[in-house]
Parts: sequence; structure tokens; C-alpha cells
Amino acid sequence: MPDATGQVEAMTAPTGPLVLVVDDDANVRAMLSTALTGEGYRVQSAESGEDALKAMSRELYDLVLLDLELPRMSGLAVLEEAPRLQGDAQFIILTGAGSVATAVEAIKLGAFDYLQKPPSLAELGLVMDRALADRDRRRELARLRLGAKEGKGHTLIGDSLPMRRLRAELARVAPTRATVLISGETGTGKELVAQTIHALSDRAAKPFVAVNCSALPEGVLESELFGHLRGSFTGAVASRRGLFEEAADGTLFLDEVGTLAPGVQVKLLRVLQERRVQRVGGGLAVPVDFRLVAATNVDLAAEVAAGRFREDLYFRLNVVPIRVPPLRERGNDILLLAAHFRSRYAEEFGITPPDFSPALVQRLLQNRWRGNVRQLENVIQRAVIMHSSARAIPVLPLEDPVVTPESELLDRAASESWNLDRVEREYILLVLERQEGHLGRTAAFLGIDRRTLYRKLRDYQKGGHLAALPAQES
Repeated sequence: MPDATGQVEAMTAPTGPLVLVVDDDANVRAMLSTALTGEGYRVQSAESGEDALKAMSRELYDLVLLDLELPRMSGLAVLEEAPRLQGDAQFIILTGAGSVATAVEAIKLGAFDYLQKPPSLAELGLVMDRALADRDRRRELARLRLGAKEGKGHTLIGDSLPMRRLRAELARVAPTRATVLISGETGTGKELVAQTIHALSDRAAKPFVAVNCSALPEGVLESELFGHLRGSFTGAVASRRGLFEEAADGTLFLDEVGTLAPGVQVKLLRVLQERRVQRVGGGLAVPVDFRLVAATNVDLAAEVAAGRFREDLYFRLNVVPIRVPPLRERGNDILLLAAHFRSRYAEEFGITPPDFSPALVQRLLQNRWRGNVRQLENVIQRAVIMHSSARAIPVLPLEDPVVTPESELLDRAASESWNLDRVEREYILLVLERQEGHLGRTAAFLGIDRRTLYRKLRDYQKGGHLAALPAQES
């Protein structure tokens, strides 16, 4: 029964799938909760769509029994919001005799099946069993696809505990429609993880479209993502579709999503909310079915707190968070990857792959690998070329270079293809931080006058790259 606040009710059971019953009729909620608890399910209930979404933001459910005819917020509205909160739940619709057409619309939105109210408990049990079996089938298919691809050497290499956990997460989330946010250091293989999610999904035969958000200026990126109409800007000699439309029925991968400019963040949020794309220059919004996977090597929650990233967009992206472990946490995976890269480049260059000396093996395992898998690959490629005539590769100078904020910034700029404006902006902000926000010292260090520095900082603030202007010293 509902509590004094009318919020989610909970009935505990020791085992079984977790079910959310959403119905504004207290008798229906009580009847279903009692019956399902008796069958071994764990049951929670909510009396409104708003309460249901709150519950779904706190728990991951196996099944949701959803009444379509709810007050204020309809069941269809709940179903439209659900994918960002429940990537793996199966939805079963409960509907009145006069709402079958609406129930069919719910099926199109991703519900598993529908039953007319009041449902027969025997029929409901059968539908719930089929829903869980369908979900398990999709998970198992994803696991089989993952195993088959790994057998061919086409995907994630490694047998460490972090990698086994990562595979389990991918097999669970890939068959769903949920948006995924991949986090991890530069060089850990975030795009490969995104490709794996696509390959294990029902969209595998459709396009996988990838874009590095940090590699393009704001105006170009906006046109690339959303498309444009002829004449909408200088050089737009013909209308063209954007990458959202190119990814129709497939997967769109946004790498380095934390670098999006505020204006592009607003448009992306609207597309995720409405599932419609409006090209630059106007025109009708085009409905598009796509699966979004995003990646970042920065802490987006911290970017939100600093005012550089929209909180509402962050919650839209962070439906299913997946962390890719750095290479230093993967133990003997380092040797598996090194052997893989040795074989690949020996075959590519047409040479006999040299062995790894025992001293080199020890050095590989001891290195910190700040550049992660990408750094290891470059090291092994270079070693295969330089020692192609040797029986074994000797100890290599693998010590990580001294990493300064400046060198880290330049490394990121090169790996992420920053334009000159961004390199300048990031360096100025780095120096400003080092000088503790003091304009005079910062300007002197940079060799520019204070007015020029202040103008640039004002532009950075307008662009959302600086939370607040520092006070001008007297």
C-alpha cells in the first residue's frame, strides 16, 4: 500500500527477479504485489508515472508492469523516458479494452507485450516468463557474438578481472536500446568498446558512425552532426544529411563528448529528448532511430560542477556508465596485448616475429603505461621494426617520460587533433591556474598585455570554457 507521501511501496522477497508494478489503482497494485511475491518475485509498486520514473532512477528492474491510463503522466510518456533509466528491463503493458491501439503504439516504443485489464494471473505469468526468456536470449546471443569475435582476434584482448567484468557489462547492455557513456583514460580503447557494443547489438548490420567531437570547430561539428540546408552558411552549396541521419537504425559514437561547445550541447539534448533532427538552417525536424554511445576521458560530473557541461545532458548520456580500465590495472594482459601487436606488425611487414627476452617481459610488466594500450602498441611496433633481424627483442627504454601539465596538454592536443584556437585556450587557462588567477602574472608569463588576456578570458567565459572571470588587480 502507498505510504503517507504516495511514493513507491516496497515488498521484500528473498530471491527472484525485481518487478515494478505501476498502476493508480491501489487494489490492482496490492493484488499483483501479493500474487507475484508469492511466486518468488521481488516486487515494488508506484501509483503514478512520476513515482515510477523516480523508482527507475534508483533501481534496475527486470520487469515493469505498466498501466497506460495513469493520471497526469501517461504510461506512453513513462515508456518514452524509460530507456535512459532502464536499459535492460522488459516492459509489459496493462491496458483497458478501449486502449488496444495505444498499447500497439507502446509495442513500437519498445514494450515487450500487452495484456488487457484485469489480467489473468496465469496469462500474466506466462508473458513474464517469455519476457525474461527473451531478455536472457539476447544476453546470451551477445555473449556468443563476443566470444566468436574474440576467437577471430577482432575485439577486446585480455583475461584480467577488470576485462572479464567489462565483457560481462557489454554482454548485458549491448542488446538493449540504452544510451551508454564510456569513460577511461586516453589510449585505453574506448572506441573499440563502442564498436563492440554495436557489433553485439541487434543493430550490428546497420551503420556505426563515429565522430571525434574535439577534432572539429563548433560550426563544422554542428553541421556534421545535424546536417544543413543549402545556403544556410557560406560554402553550403548543397543540402546534406548529418551524422545522426547517417546513423539511422544503427549506432552513433560521439568520442570526447566533454569537449562539446554549449550551443551544440543544447541541440544534442533536444535530439535525445525528441528523437528528431533539425538541420542547420531550419526546415522540418526529421525523426531518426539511433543508438547513442558517447565517450570521455574527463570527469563529466566535475565538468558539470564547474559549469562547463550541461547537467541535463549529462544525465541523458550517463544512462549506462562503463569504465574502461587503464593498462596498469590489467596485469598479464600487457603480455597478451604485446604478443598480439608483435604478430600483427610482423605479418604486416613480412618478417619473422622476434621473441621477447625475459628482461623485456619484466620491464613490460613493470612499466606504468601512461599512454595505455596505444602507447604499448607503438612501443611494440617500433621494436618489431628495429629488431627484425634479431632472435629476441632486448630490454627497451620504456620508462615513461617525465609528465608535466604542458607535455600532457600537447600529447592530448596531438592525439585528439585540436585546432590552434583550442591549443591556445587550454594553455592560457593552464597558466592562469598556475598563477592562481592573477591576471598580471599570467599576462607577463604569456608575454601579452593584460587587456588582451582579459578579452580572451571573457570570450572563453562566453563560450562556456571558464566558469568565472578572475578579479582584475588594482
